[in-house]
Amino acid sequence: MPPLRQDKDFMKIKEGLILKEVAGECVVVPIDAALNLDGMITLNGTAKTLWLALEKGAETEDLVRAITDEYDASEELALAAARSFIEKLRELDFLA
Repeated sequence: MPPLRQDKDFMKIKEGLILKEVAGECVVVPIDAALNLDGMITLNGTAKTLWLALEKGAETEDLVRAITDEYDASEELALAAARSFIEKLRELDFLA
């Protein structure tokens, strides 16, 4: 897997999206009428950890650290999870 240094992009969740807990589930909720989601988006624990880091703004290295601090995961596994989540957020246009 390539070194973290290649992932120095600063990323942040786009304005108008918030994370809410609904019936024990973490759900992404648009608060901006211009953001229309096709269905409900729920996040697992790892995705929630990453989302919370991205609300403040983070680089990939910060996301890896958030996962390894929260869970008993290797840096390689955390990097794969972070990259996968970032890719999904980009597909959904959730990153500013």
